[in-house]
Amino acid sequence: MMLSLISCTEPTDSTPAAGLNDFTAVKNVEWAKPNGISLTMDIYSPKTGKQKYPVLVIVHGGGWLINNNSTMDSMSVYIVRHSEYVVCNINYRLLGDNGNTTTMNRMIEDVMGAVAWIKDNVGAYGGDSSLVAITGDSAGGHLAAMLVLCGNKLESDGFSGVTLGFRPTYLPAGKTAEDLARQDRLAVKAAIFSYGAFDIYSSCLAGMETGSNIFWLLSGNPPRGIFGDTITVQKNPEYYYAVSPVRSIPQSSLRKLPPMLCTVGSRDNLVMPASVQAFVKALKDAGHSTEYWEYEGRPHAFLDSQKNVFVGTEFGKDAPAALDTMIKFLDAAFAK
Repeated sequence: MMLSLISCTEPTDSTPAAGLNDFTAVKNVEWAKPNGISLTMDIYSPKTGKQKYPVLVIVHGGGWLINNNSTMDSMSVYIVRHSEYVVCNINYRLLGDNGNTTTMNRMIEDVMGAVAWIKDNVGAYGGDSSLVAITGDSAGGHLAAMLVLCGNKLESDGFSGVTLGFRPTYLPAGKTAEDLARQDRLAVKAAIFSYGAFDIYSSCLAGMETGSNIFWLLSGNPPRGIFGDTITVQKNPEYYYAVSPVRSIPQSSLRKLPPMLCTVGSRDNLVMPASVQAFVKALKDAGHSTEYWEYEGRPHAFLDSQKNVFVGTEFGKDAPAALDTMIKFLDAAFAK
C-alpha cells in the first residue's frame, strides 16, 4: 500500500560494494506479450566465477492492482550481492490491465508462465534450471503460493472448460499445458511467502472486490469482481476456492511440496499474523515441511524498495534482517 513514497538509497546498479558480490543486471527482458501487454523481468547474475547458480524468482506485491517489479529492485540487489543466486524479478498483469478486465486466474497463469520461461532460458544468464525457488510478498506471496500448490493443475482451456485449470502464459514450443503438468515442469525446490493472502474466498466475502479495498482507489480503476461482473463469490464459490492457496493444499502422501517459509510482521494490520499461522498449520497438518518467521515490531511491506511513509517502513532499516533469514532458509533448502 503506497500513498507517499520517496526513493530508497539502496544501490540498484552493478557497482561492487566492499565485501559484497559484483553482479550483472539485464533489465526489461520480455518473456511474453498476452493481449498486447508486455511482460518483462529483470535478471541479476552474481559474478563469483561459478558456471551455474541456483535461481530465485521474485513476485512483487501491490494488492493485485498497483506496483511493478521495481518494488523489489532493492531486494533483488541485496540477494545477488549477499548470496550466490541468479535473481529473476518478474512482472505480471494487474487486475486493472486491458481496460480493467484482467482476471485473477490470468495473473496466476502469468506467474506460472514466467517460471516456465525461466526454466527454458535462465541458463543464458548463468542460472541452473534444475534449481529454482520462488518468493513473493503480499499479493505476490499469494501468486507464488498458487504456483507451488497448483502448478500441476494445468489445462489448455484454463478456466473456460468444465474444470478450473491454469494455462501458463508462456508455453515451450510444441508443448501444451498438459505436457507441463505431466512433466511437473513448474515444480520448485523451495518457496518463501511473505505476508501473503492465502484465502481469496474469505477475503472476497469480506469485501475485497468492493470500494472498501483501498487498492482499487490507488489503482484508479472502479471496483469489480476479480473474475468480472458475472461471476460472484456468492454464486460461484468454486472459482474463488480455485485461487485460494489454503483451499488447495494436497496431502503430502499424494503430492509432496517443497520446503516453505512463511513470514509476516508482528504489527501487520493488512495480513494478520494469525492468518499466516493458520496457513502454516494447514500445510504442516497435511505433512509438508513449513517454517514460520514473525518479524517483531514490523508492519506490512517491510521488503519494499522504497521508504513507505504510510506504513512506516524503510528498506535499509527493515528489510535486511528478513532477507538474511530468507537467504539462510534457501541455502539450507538447496543443500538438501
